[in-house]
Amino acid sequence: MSEAQLTTAAVEEALRDFQDPETGRSIVRQEQVHDIQIDGDRLSLTLGLTSFCAGLWEDIRAELADHLSARLPQLAEATINVAEHHRPAEKQGEVGLAAKCVVAVGSGKGGVGKSTVAATLAFGLSRAGSRVGLLDADVYGPSIPHLLGTKDRPKMVDEQIQPVRVDGIAVMSMGFMLSPDEAVMWRGPMLHGAITQFLRDTAWGELDYLIIDMPPGTGDVALTLSQLLPLAGAVVVCTPQDVALLDAAKAITMFRTLKIEVLGMVENMSTFVCPDCGSRHDIFSSGGARRKAEESGVPFLGDVPLNIQIRTRGDEGTLASALDDPALAPSLTNLSANLVRNLIAKRRAKPPMPTLSVLG
Repeated sequence: MSEAQLTTAAVEEALRDFQDPETGRSIVRQEQVHDIQIDGDRLSLTLGLTSFCAGLWEDIRAELADHLSARLPQLAEATINVAEHHRPAEKQGEVGLAAKCVVAVGSGKGGVGKSTVAATLAFGLSRAGSRVGLLDADVYGPSIPHLLGTKDRPKMVDEQIQPVRVDGIAVMSMGFMLSPDEAVMWRGPMLHGAITQFLRDTAWGELDYLIIDMPPGTGDVALTLSQLLPLAGAVVVCTPQDVALLDAAKAITMFRTLKIEVLGMVENMSTFVCPDCGSRHDIFSSGGARRKAEESGVPFLGDVPLNIQIRTRGDEGTLASALDDPALAPSLTNLSANLVRNLIAKRRAKPPMPTLSVLG
């Protein structure tokens, strides 16, 4: 049994057609492979991956191991270490927002937990290691500050708004500007101006993801965002019962009319599992969002159970701690992981694209 000797040149050739998940370019050409060490039929190397795909580093490590095994029959064992790969910052000029991926989170109606899902997506991406911003564009009912448990106020530095930082996430919300009982009564042009200022005049820094919590329903804010910046897509949140799904279908139609791709649906307040006896109850039905996603030809990102801990942690302003709860963490972290998988799959299906710098 004689196989060709394992060499550095053979390894590099095998790696040449493995694509970086963010750019779709060869990891060899992008100089993302380092420290190749060969000991007989054993290989070790370091793969550099950006924080954009941090939530999938382990998946990509396994994918590369399979890739090498398929192309190098003489390989007996591969040890792949993953380290963060930093790309040179692009010149931003007067740009207020530099985000690789902007995702709007919307719903066809209020009361389905859209803001909770938006915040959970932001926390999941940030916990995985991505650089995340969260914009509360629900100007009529800004609940993000309450869910995150912050009463901080943005400050002005060098004529730029400094976002509030919560658990490493840059956050901006109309709720920071208002007293708790103050109502916003604005027409379209004023809304447009406020959203534009939040995006243009906020010192967001370089972000992998900007998650935007939209107002419920269909209206001015979605139109404003579609005009201001190139959205990677939208996530639609709904509950499983038929009446909510009817409104979710309208949200999907709205985004598609505005040429905004729907990246997936989330079913919130799904099955309730009794904490005492373990019995399952479909209080608002179950599986409706998955079926609607299939009918509409959009991905299904996952379901979030009807769980009292999510409600109490949101009320207490400790929503981030829900991702540490063993009963909730799998379903909550699954949302952000599936979102990144869908985005990477979409990027791999298209020619390589440069990082976006928007709102100049």
